Amino acid sequence: MLHRLLATCLPLVPTPVMRRLSARYISGEAISDALGRLEDLKAEGYPGVIDLLGEEVPDNAAADAACEEYLAATEGIASRSLDAYVSIKPTHFGLALDAKACLARFRRVAELCGELDLRVRIEMEDAHYTDATLSLYEDLRSTHPHSGVVVQARLLRTPTDIAALGPGDHDVRLVKGVYLEPAEIAHTDPQAISDAYVSCAEQLLERCAHVSFATHDDVLVERLEQLITSASAPPPHELQVLDGVRPSFWKTWRTAGHTVRVYVPYGSDWRAYSTRRMRRNPELFKAVTKSMLFGE
Repeated sequence: MLHRLLATCLPLVPTPVMRRLSARYISGEAISDALGRLEDLKAEGYPGVIDLLGEEVPDNAAADAACEEYLAATEGIASRSLDAYVSIKPTHFGLALDAKACLARFRRVAELCGELDLRVRIEMEDAHYTDATLSLYEDLRSTHPHSGVVVQARLLRTPTDIAALGPGDHDVRLVKGVYLEPAEIAHTDPQAISDAYVSCAEQLLERCAHVSFATHDDVLVERLEQLITSASAPPPHELQVLDGVRPSFWKTWRTAGHTVRVYVPYGSDWRAYSTRRMRRNPELFKAVTKSMLFGE
């Protein structure tokens, strides 16, 4: 209750305090900040994901600018020989404005990624965009098979969406879902969300060529380990974590023999992103404040 109350007050927090709070998991405002952080992670033995903060752009000019930024980030990853890839929100590329133009921007990035032997990921946003995002993914994957997508265990529809994925290999990132959707379309109880996550994970391990499990929930990870161990032939898989959140947890998972990939956000939209993310997900707010205060 205390964390939920504090999270609702985030817009009132002074910018310097908010920046200190968000600095645990946001590398900075420039591409160089994110690439520098990825180089640090590489030295520690962790691959990465790079994400330019922003969503629901107001016009096509802003979507084009985001596309150019992602192209530059992709080139930066390749030039530094980093084990990393870009992950993009569809509304940052203008999905809400023009679906065809959005797909064209994704194709530009995916084409460059293909030339550089890199992956590219389509993020999943709130439930309003789920159908359009899955359609975008299938369209992009038809010409760029190194493309991946995200699905949210919280949504009641996700098992059906997984089953409906087109033929061929898939690269899917499974998240609980940061968007607080209504009970009519989503699980709202934490235990029900965790149970749905495990069920979706089992489905993905049977269906996909590569699966990424995004979570900081150590109890959930124990359940995933049991699931992976019991699978007859699990595909390549990895754990994905948000930079700065529970780093000792990364080491435990890696020591157990699993790949741990660190999600590195950056950009000038850091305050709006932090406020949205921590207000929607008080558990993240709790984890970040704990890391900041106690180094965990």
